[in-house]
Amino acid sequence: MRSCSILVFSIHFLFFFHFTFPSLSHPFLPSSNITLYGDAYSLNNSVCLTQELNCLTSSSSTPPPRPSSSSSTGIGRSFFVYPIRFLNSGTNTTASFSCHFSFSIISSPLCPFGDGMTFLITSNANSFSSSNGYMGLPDSASDTQDSFVAVEFDTSFNPSLGDINDHHIGIDVNSIISFASVDAASRGIDLKSGREVMTWIEYRDAVKLVRVWVSHSLIRPPNPVLVAEIDLSKQFKEYMHVGFSASNGQGSANHIVSRWRFKTFVSRPSETPMDIDLVEEGDCFMCSLEDLSSTVVPHERKIKVGDMAFVWGGLSAIVASIVIILGMVSFFVIRKRRQISRNKQGQACRVNRAPTRLSLSEVKSATMGFHRNRIVGEGASATVYKGSLPNGGALAIKRFDKTKRIDCTHNPFTTEFAMMVGCLRHKNLVQLQGWCCEGTELVLVYEYLPNGSLDKILHKYSSSAIFLSWQHRLMIVLGVASALSYLHEECEGQIIHRDVKTCNIMLDAELNAKLGDFGLAEVYERNSITREATIPAGTMGYLAPEYVYSGIPTEKTDVYSFGVVVLEVTTGRRPVDEYGTVLIDWVWSLWERGKLVEAIDSRLNSKFNRADVERMLTVGLCCVHPDPKKRPTMKEAARILRGDAPVPVLPVHKPMVRIRSVLQEDSEEVMNFGGDGSPAVSDVPWMTPRTHFS
Repeated sequence: MRSCSILVFSIHFLFFFHFTFPSLSHPFLPSSNITLYGDAYSLNNSVCLTQELNCLTSSSSTPPPRPSSSSSTGIGRSFFVYPIRFLNSGTNTTASFSCHFSFSIISSPLCPFGDGMTFLITSNANSFSSSNGYMGLPDSASDTQDSFVAVEFDTSFNPSLGDINDHHIGIDVNSIISFASVDAASRGIDLKSGREVMTWIEYRDAVKLVRVWVSHSLIRPPNPVLVAEIDLSKQFKEYMHVGFSASNGQGSANHIVSRWRFKTFVSRPSETPMDIDLVEEGDCFMCSLEDLSSTVVPHERKIKVGDMAFVWGGLSAIVASIVIILGMVSFFVIRKRRQISRNKQGQACRVNRAPTRLSLSEVKSATMGFHRNRIVGEGASATVYKGSLPNGGALAIKRFDKTKRIDCTHNPFTTEFAMMVGCLRHKNLVQLQGWCCEGTELVLVYEYLPNGSLDKILHKYSSSAIFLSWQHRLMIVLGVASALSYLHEECEGQIIHRDVKTCNIMLDAELNAKLGDFGLAEVYERNSITREATIPAGTMGYLAPEYVYSGIPTEKTDVYSFGVVVLEVTTGRRPVDEYGTVLIDWVWSLWERGKLVEAIDSRLNSKFNRADVERMLTVGLCCVHPDPKKRPTMKEAARILRGDAPVPVLPVHKPMVRIRSVLQEDSEEVMNFGGDGSPAVSDVPWMTPRTHFS
């Protein structure tokens, strides 16, 4: 009976968000159903978002028809004519949605490709950027009251925007820098071939999950090409506009969209990512008469045919209900049996939505029995091995030290594992692939990043074949900023990493930065005022003064560590060199003498832009400001680095460290370090990187 009640509850609320628009008794063709902006125009029951530019020296090619009265801006948009309701403020309910459409990108002869196109949900249909590479999306300088979510099909490469290549699919949330992305070619999709690409997009609010499928055939693949955990309820306004956008930038291509269906619904609270299927039905926003034939029942049909359809529909509904009920019963029975089996094995590790669980024999096989020749890194609590897969691939296998734990539930493994199986899905975070908790062995399996740590490449260049150009360094810093911004502002709970340093920043084959090692991370309620003090943990030289003094981590202590990384990447120097020189003090001294650019890594041989160097060093000094209130947020720091926000003004001299005493809550005593007439920071043993913190 309980299962039946759940089923009825779910069906009742499935239709909570009805479209209050015209019924499907007539064709929804682009001319009457879609509002066009910019270069967009109707083309054979489809919409072409951009106009082709003539890059040929001859006129032998005939471009597709376009409005002759309008001049090309390179940007086009199309939206469903009515805004769609995504939030119900009365019940505090957020709509899920399902979308299915096809598109093709056709290049112009002898022209480079355009920027690409996006499926777009936005609160402001009139807000978009004229910047090249933005695909018509709003830039970060737009009104902060506006909000948008987009799935991009990007055909241009701009490292400063975090692009992985010129042929990728990504999810954007209020920023042109993708929240998550994937190489399209690696999934068998050629965005630049001119072939039609079938696309399915779905968001389930119950599990905060966005999934994207793409295919060159009409059949949806079994597995999505892109999955991201994100709470869009924080981005949706009550009513949003739904449609597409594209831009050509410095290139030229036709971005054509056709056969578009869309549906909102309320997903079940009991759903998990393992038991949801795509909702493929929906109102046809942009279809031909043939597309509608399977959706609309003509009025000329006889009543007997309609009655028979009703009978068969009723029988189908009954059968479907029985199947659903049996499926739910089977699901609970199987889950109960698995739980009993695990309890019998005495395993203390329990996982919700965890990556693949591996057997110890599989892990040993991949590492040749944890052979020392396979070791690629060693830390305080774990050793990292390079694991080989049968197909030739590689994994990074982190084996935790048996002597550093009491049991399977009280050790560094538990902290890191709990973090990684949560919402940590971001292109600039090292991704957990699997885990093993068997006997006395605790192992986490990560993606293998062939270029190792940033620390190794930055400070051990003589033993590395890789040299970081200025463009690489900027891309790495922006990647770390994106990861920290995600941890601080976009996860369900605010995550403080507490150990941001170059040793924990890994580089993939394209030198994209991925932040890892969450063994010290902590999760807090967002905007919580009270936090318990802890023993300061991390690496000295990267720790904020107030954190060392109080033991209370905040997002601004991560910002401080990020600032040290920025200075380290720009200068090529360690936080404390072999002569005891503190990097922060050295850069401040150059700033005071008006010689800030002289801090640049000499190995760059003047192959850099002076304004970019000054901007990055200034951001670094702002982030390590002794007063945490004057440090930017990670999102603000990223905007400044990209040039989307003005460079802040630094004080003429290095500011003093002012820390209020924590001996008494109402004490007005303030401890001053640095500045004129007070001890320098380097003279205070417990605040300097010269101490023996590990």
